[in-house]
Amino acid sequence: MLRNTSRVAPIIIVLLTLTTTNVTCGQNPAPQLGKNSVKEVVAAMTLEEKVKLLVGMGFNLDIPGLPPIEEEDRRTPERVVGAAGRTHAIPRLNIPSLTLSDGPAGVRIDPTRNGDNSKTYYATGFPIATLLASSWDTETAQRVGAAMGSEVRDYGIDILLAPALNIHRNPLGGRNFEYYSEDPLVAGKMTAAFVRGIQSNGVGTSIKHFAVNNQEFNRMQSNSVIGERALREIYLKGFEIAVKESQPWTVMSSYNLINGTYASQAGELLTTLLRSEWGFKGFVMSDWFGGNDAVAQIRAGNDMLMPGFVAQSQAIIKAISDGTLSTKQLDTSVERVLNIVLQSPTFKHFNYSNAPDLTSNARVVRETAAEGMVLLKNDGNALPIAPTKVSLFGNTSYELIAGGTGSGDVNKKYVVSLDQGLLAAGFTIDESLRQTYKEFIADQKARRPKGRPFMPLPPISEMSIAGDRLEQLATDSNIAVLTLGRSSGEFEDRQVENDFTLTTIERDLIDNISNAFHAKGKKIVVVLNVAGPIEIASWRTKVDAILLAWQPGQEGGYSITDVLSGKVNPSGKLATTFPVSYDDVPSAKTFPGKELVGVKPYIDNPFAGKPAEAVYDEGIYVGYRYYDTFGVKPAYEFGYGLSYTTFTFGDLKLNKGNFDGPVTVTVTVKNTGKVPGKEVAQLYISAPDQKLKKPKNELKAFAKTRLLKPGESQTISFELTSKDLASFDPASSSWVAEAGTYSLNIASSSANIKASRNVELAKDVVVEKSQKLLSPPPGLKEIEPPR
Repeated sequence: MLRNTSRVAPIIIVLLTLTTTNVTCGQNPAPQLGKNSVKEVVAAMTLEEKVKLLVGMGFNLDIPGLPPIEEEDRRTPERVVGAAGRTHAIPRLNIPSLTLSDGPAGVRIDPTRNGDNSKTYYATGFPIATLLASSWDTETAQRVGAAMGSEVRDYGIDILLAPALNIHRNPLGGRNFEYYSEDPLVAGKMTAAFVRGIQSNGVGTSIKHFAVNNQEFNRMQSNSVIGERALREIYLKGFEIAVKESQPWTVMSSYNLINGTYASQAGELLTTLLRSEWGFKGFVMSDWFGGNDAVAQIRAGNDMLMPGFVAQSQAIIKAISDGTLSTKQLDTSVERVLNIVLQSPTFKHFNYSNAPDLTSNARVVRETAAEGMVLLKNDGNALPIAPTKVSLFGNTSYELIAGGTGSGDVNKKYVVSLDQGLLAAGFTIDESLRQTYKEFIADQKARRPKGRPFMPLPPISEMSIAGDRLEQLATDSNIAVLTLGRSSGEFEDRQVENDFTLTTIERDLIDNISNAFHAKGKKIVVVLNVAGPIEIASWRTKVDAILLAWQPGQEGGYSITDVLSGKVNPSGKLATTFPVSYDDVPSAKTFPGKELVGVKPYIDNPFAGKPAEAVYDEGIYVGYRYYDTFGVKPAYEFGYGLSYTTFTFGDLKLNKGNFDGPVTVTVTVKNTGKVPGKEVAQLYISAPDQKLKKPKNELKAFAKTRLLKPGESQTISFELTSKDLASFDPASSSWVAEAGTYSLNIASSSANIKASRNVELAKDVVVEKSQKLLSPPPGLKEIEPPR
């Protein structure tokens, strides 16, 4: 031992020097964050301290299917039990540890805590993002964000890992429920409003997943192959709107590669575009376990690596020592993180209560969920219905699906089922049928295999009802209500058979109920408690009304009842298209991608799947842009939704006919029916085909009216700039508004134009210049619109 002392001593001296450099300078105390400038604090940090700030505190949760966490990475002390991650504190510089929590539909934390049996820490289960987008009301999104942000604050959390705004490229996307829309304008505007609501509480957000993360299939090793125009116009536009209109504290980079480069390692995306072009001021964090090169991530502008591993810290320190990562690059990331730490409630010593106002937030859930429900069909004014005796069919009439699974799930105190909602509103439910369903569901749940954390359980098969039992129900009840349910979540995409399409039992159930009740002159209403589109066209003629309730959060039974009974007039509009069949979806042949044979894994992790590729060969023709342009009729188009009243759109005016500056568009919406209601005015542009081929219609603005009484009108105004006319030209790396005649179309849906006016653009206008961004491989072929 003594013989080794002289050899070890220099190493100890070096280590002591590294860890004490800039701690003191003579008698001067170390700079303190909040008292000294950020640059002074950074200058006082050791290399190890800088790296600690950028690499998270590890992960304590073992999840079946994931590789076990190494003990050296099991470092997270539980400040908020069940939170997703933490950053390291550096006490000597007054830098606290931040707490980060999922998720998009509510704060995801554990309801119980070791050693604390006095309280259960529930969070509110809010409506899913797709429902919020279907409200077409940014005030609704902001209201939900403000309520959710209050729980983030009251539970001592600094940053909520939400909202998510990836595009609904395909209806089978497993996490579509977390996302808003197939359209980037709707997604961006809703996200911006949601972020403003959350951050009004003094806490932060992390908009995700940046970018082109549209399938769960092999998501950590999937390469999204995409053209630059589609990338810019469809998959990045919503993020641009959100960043510019709400300045989220952080952005989360996505798992996937984009044209061969991991998103978390793409400097063109995270630095050139996000910061230089869009003006993002916060920091970028990786998705949990994302990327395969810590040094490349920091170099690209991915400032924080989550959940954080010792090997990542070691790699960054080595890269600084050998010059492959510059101190300036490291310091830039540290400064970005510290600028956000300064804003955090933890830094400000906020005295959080651990007792959010769950009662008030439940009211928000009930009211906002009803705003986003979409009335798809209402033949013969089947709805609304006054309290009466109902035969209530379907498993999810009794066990409502409040939201999706995975990081978008919430540990909520309760979920109000539809039977509870109807009973509370004065309806009578056939009790024998109710008890039969309760017993059936309990039996089937007992038979199901135990689920894995984050993963959706297989749904309980519907119960077959026919014959004399059904005839008796049709005699005894005045109306039939059938709820059809679907769930989805992280790690898995949905399937076509028995998920997008109905199961055989579900089809038989519709047939049997329809025949029995219609034979007695009674109606059948179907409620869709789903995460995304399902096939409807083959069975909709057999029912009288269809209400798309989505996954409405924990008060869902009340919200659905409010709409069914007419207490709330439905005003939701589809923010995603419902196709006639899955084969009609433009990405049907390429979703979710294919595994690449003979390609070496990008990540040495069996949980990450195998190298895969998803080719976005539909280009910009996503959703309604495809259906309208290619003449493919959907079951229900983008922007569609019925009401219990009627509206007219009139007095469409432009302030000028030539586009030589911003153009103001005004239209008057009038309630011409018999009950109060709200309507959404949608402004689409039909652009001239010049050098760049254009979709038939593109949404450029929207607004929802206030609640209009019968006979009441409201005038809505939109302002369009040259950027609204522009398309991205990859050849010149610029946004160009091409000369010609533009049709400005006011509509109640993408297929229902109410009024149009033309405006002339005399010459091409280059609106913005850019730089090449993640160029696709040679040979990418995208579909061409019919000529």
